[in-house]
Amino acid sequence: MAMGKTDEANALAVIERCCDAFNRHDIEGILSDFADASVWLLALGPNPDGRKLNGKAEIRALLTQRFRDIPDMNWAVIRHFASGNLVCSEWTVTGTPKSGPRINWLGVDIWELKGGKITKKDTYWKQVVKAA
Repeated sequence: MAMGKTDEANALAVIERCCDAFNRHDIEGILSDFADASVWLLALGPNPDGRKLNGKAEIRALLTQRFRDIPDMNWAVIRHFASGNLVCSEWTVTGTPKSGPRINWLGVDIWELKGGKITKKDTYWKQVVKAA
């Protein structure tokens, strides 16, 4: 059965709420929008699809570390758009890691939802590197 405009509006509202929680570094607020058996595919990792986090405990651990290591991390949403149970977010993220230079990346998340909960978050980004 195809999803209607109301379903897409609801999916967009979930993602907008979750993105707001990311900017507040509100880990429990973020996780409240994820399904218990959710998956997050990080941009970097040992496989072509990145590093895979399974479930809220692994996501919580990563977010705890990330917000500790980059205390000023902030996302500026460029746009969100939905099609069926998929939402795409285009954003920039900035911050200064305690262990390295400031980040300023352009990225995209592809979110899958079911029953009003995020079941999958797939992250991609571009980062500036100096030419060799």
